[in-house]
Amino acid sequence: MPLDQAMEVSNEALLVLYANGDPAAAGQLTARLAPRALSIAQRMLRDLAEAEDVVQDAMLRLWKIAPEWRTGEADPATWLTRVVHNLCIDRLRRRQRVSVGIDDVAEPADPAPTVEARMIRDERAALLDAALAHLPERQRQAVTLRHIEGLSNPEIAQVMDISVEAVESLTARGKRGLAQALAPKRKELSL
Repeated sequence: MPLDQAMEVSNEALLVLYANGDPAAAGQLTARLAPRALSIAQRMLRDLAEAEDVVQDAMLRLWKIAPEWRTGEADPATWLTRVVHNLCIDRLRRRQRVSVGIDDVAEPADPAPTVEARMIRDERAALLDAALAHLPERQRQAVTLRHIEGLSNPEIAQVMDISVEAVESLTARGKRGLAQALAPKRKELSL
């Protein structure tokens, strides 16, 4: 299938093609969905290797259900995001049971153009992460999915299994909470 045609094929159509024996469709769908899934998992888990494991597990689950996929009910991207989100929540809960706090997990290394730019970015990220950590869990999840991962409110509602109105409420309260937490740190944020 030529590249320009592949871009026109929906995620759902690629999943159906894979279920019907087209391995190239799996490659195309993975190339589309895995980067976003990895970004979500890495942000939630703060561990690249663990995030990669979660995405691999989620993709395997997608391939297993491909033959039974009911077309028109959900976009595979939304389904995968929800599975990744749930797998990350499960891992975070397991971490808490073994007394390892989320703050004990090292920030994944991220190559930056300069040391100064990396320090500034890291300081801002740390301030944002600290502010996010003080939000209630559901608000933090909604704000992260909406404003960091870029999901729409209906997609977030599906991922979190709540109504769109509840998503709007959670993100609004979360943004107000972030604004209050970050207000005293405006000088540090404006570097």
